[in-house]
Amino acid sequence: MLAGRAAPGLSNRENKMTGAKDVVMGFQAAMAREDWTGARAHLADGLKFVGPFESFTRAEDYLGAIQKLHNIVERVDLHKVFVEGDDVCVLYDLVTNTPAGTAFIAEWHHVSQGKIDRVRVVFDARPFAPMMGR
Repeated sequence: MLAGRAAPGLSNRENKMTGAKDVVMGFQAAMAREDWTGARAHLADGLKFVGPFESFTRAEDYLGAIQKLHNIVERVDLHKVFVEGDDVCVLYDLVTNTPAGTAFIAEWHHVSQGKIDRVRVVFDARPFAPMMGR
């Protein structure tokens, strides 16, 4: 978007949807490459995260938690990405190398000013509870 105008051929709503999706997918791609600096560049400083085990109000805390769990991830099998305005929902299977196996994950991201400022993650956390000391 240039100076508040949609790219040629796109409505403001369509352009906004593409932008939010690009931010979230850029974040996901950086994590897949273990490019933590690149991943951090997609996050707002005051990012608010809520998940089954933890909640954070700082991007560094969120990214640190992801880095700690990264060694259990075998792969991510993306199923679907839904976009509505500044909201992006990502549905995927998280395949782990742990007894917890594979988990179906829903992530709801909100993008503001080109950065992810809110993330809500929902999944059946019961198989992961022993690993998390719960």
